[in-house]
Amino acid sequence: MDFTLSEEQAAIRDMARDFAARELAPNADRWDQDKHFPVDTLRDAAALGMGGIYVRDDVGGSGLSRLDAALIFEALSTGCPSIAAYISIHNMCAWMIDGFGNDAQRATYLPGLCSMAQLASYCLTEPGAGSDAAALRTSAARDGDMYVLNGQKQFISGAGATDLYVVMARTGGEGPKGISTILVPRDTPGLSFGENEIKMGWNAQPTRAVIFDDVRVPVGNRIGAEGDGFKIAMAGLDGGRLNITACSIGGAQAALDKAAGYMAERAAFGKTLSAFQALQFRVADMAIELEAARTFLWRAAAALDAKAPDATKLCAMAKRIGTDTGFTVANQALQLHGGYGYLSDYGIEKIVRDLRVHQILEGTNEIMRLIVARDLLGRG
Repeated sequence: MDFTLSEEQAAIRDMARDFAARELAPNADRWDQDKHFPVDTLRDAAALGMGGIYVRDDVGGSGLSRLDAALIFEALSTGCPSIAAYISIHNMCAWMIDGFGNDAQRATYLPGLCSMAQLASYCLTEPGAGSDAAALRTSAARDGDMYVLNGQKQFISGAGATDLYVVMARTGGEGPKGISTILVPRDTPGLSFGENEIKMGWNAQPTRAVIFDDVRVPVGNRIGAEGDGFKIAMAGLDGGRLNITACSIGGAQAALDKAAGYMAERAAFGKTLSAFQALQFRVADMAIELEAARTFLWRAAAALDAKAPDATKLCAMAKRIGTDTGFTVANQALQLHGGYGYLSDYGIEKIVRDLRVHQILEGTNEIMRLIVARDLLGRG
C-alpha cells in the first residue's frame, strides 16, 4: 500500500477541508447551542459529491473508495464533528440501498439521497437492544403484499427531520437470521417520533426515538431477502466504523491545532507554554498517537475496499484505536488551554463533547474488542 495520496485524493481532501473551514467551522458553535440541524448546508455538501460518496455514479453517487471517504470525513470533522458524523450515517444508508437494493429501489431512492434532497436515518438500536443488536424486537409481520411494523428504535440520528428510515425489523424467528431490512418513508401513517434528546454533544443533529404503530409498507420496500437484514446492517457498520473513526481523528486534529496555536501565544512564568519541554513532549505524543490512528484507519479502509477476509476485524480495530485516541487527544488539548478550554469561545469543549459518543456508537469499543477477540480465539 502506498501511503502517499494521489493528486485526486489530495484534491478530494482539500475540497472537503475548504468546505469545512468555509461552511462548518464558522457556524458550528451556534448550531450546537441552538440545536440547529443545517439541512441547507448538508445539501451544499451534497452538491460537491458528499451525499453518496461510495454510491455508484449511475444514480448520482460519486463512486469513490472507502479510503477517499475517510479523507473526506476527517476533513469535514475539522469544521464540525457532529455534522460530519450525520453525513456519514446518511452515506451508510445510501450505500446499503446501493449495495443490496434492486434496480427499482436504487432508481427510486438514490438520486434524492445522493443530492440530499432526501435525508436518511439508520434504525437498528432499540431501548432493549443496543450492543446485543440481534435481540431486537421491532416486528414486521407479513400481511399479503405488505409488512406491518410495530416497535420502537432508540437514539436515531436525524429522526424526525429525515425522509427515509432504513429499519432493521424482525420478520422471522429469534436471532440474527430472523431480521430483515425495510425502507420506511417519513410520511407513512403510524410512524411517529419521540422528543429530541438532550445530549452531551452532537447537538447540531437531532436524536429521537422512532415509533412504529401498525406502520404498513409494501413488501417491495424490503432490501435483500428476508432474513438478510442483520448481515446487511453489519456490512453497513463496517464502513460506518471507518467513517466515525475518521470523524474522531479530524476533530482531534482540529483540537491539537488549536492547542499548538494557543501554546505559542500563552505565556506563564516568563515564557510561552511552547517553551516548556514537558508540554512539548505532550503535544508530540498527541501528534504521534493521532498519526498512528490515521495510518491504521487507512489500512482498514484499504482492506474494506479490497474486500479482504479480515476487513471486519480491521475496521473494529481501527474504530477502537481511532475513537479512543481522538477523544484522548481532544481532552488533552482542552487541558492545555487551562480554564479557557472549558469556555465555548475557544471551540475545544464542543469537540470534546462531540467526540465522546464516538466510543459508544457504531458498536461500543467494548464490542470492537469482542469482535477482535472472537477472530483471534475462534469463538462465535
